[in-house]
Amino acid sequence: MPTVGLFNKEGKKVGDVQLADSVFGVEVNQYALHQVVVAQLANKRQGTQSSKTRAEVSGGGIKPWRQKGTGRARQGSTRSPQWIHGGVVFAPKPREYRVSVPKSMRRVAMKSALTSKVQENQMIVLENLELEAPKTKEIVKMLGALNANKTLIVTAESNENVYKSARNIEGVEVLPVNNLNVYDILKYENFIITKDAVSKIEEVYA
Repeated sequence: MPTVGLFNKEGKKVGDVQLADSVFGVEVNQYALHQVVVAQLANKRQGTQSSKTRAEVSGGGIKPWRQKGTGRARQGSTRSPQWIHGGVVFAPKPREYRVSVPKSMRRVAMKSALTSKVQENQMIVLENLELEAPKTKEIVKMLGALNANKTLIVTAESNENVYKSARNIEGVEVLPVNNLNVYDILKYENFIITKDAVSKIEEVYA
C-alpha cells in the first residue's frame, strides 16, 4: 500500500498514512487523463461569441453606384465585408463545445491523477486544517513550513475560513473534496489534503 507522511499545520511530521491501492496505487492512464482534461476545459467554454454576417448588418439595401461607367469596381452593397460597417466573413455564431466522457473513464482519470501525485512525492496529508477565523498569514506560514508553492488544498467539507485565508495567495486554490477534479489536481504542483478528505475519496473511488 502507498504510504505518505502525515503532517500538522506547523509542518512537522506526526506519522504516516497508508493509502488504498485501488485509488492511490493504480497504473497511470495518460490517455484517460488527456481525454478528461480536454473535456473539462471544453465544457468551461460558454460558446456565446457572435458577430453579424452581411445578411444581418443594417443598411446596404441599395446599390452604391451603377454597374458600369464610373471607373470604379462594381459593388452591390455597402455592407459587403470589404466595406467599413460591412458584415463579417464566416462570422462566429453561438455553438456548443460540450464533450461527453464516460463515467468509467472519469473514474480512471481521477485515480490516475491521485496516483501520479503520490508517485511524484507531491502529496501531503494534513492531520487537520481548522482555523478559528480567516487568517491569511496562517496559511502562508503553513505553506512555507511544508515548502509548498503552487498548491491545491483539499478539505473534507466546505471551509469558509480556509477558503478566505487562501484566496488572495497567488498560486493557491482551496476545494472541498466534493469539487475535486482531474484538471485542478494536475494543474497545481503540490497537493495538500486533509486526512478526513482522504477517507472520503477512498470511500467513493475504492
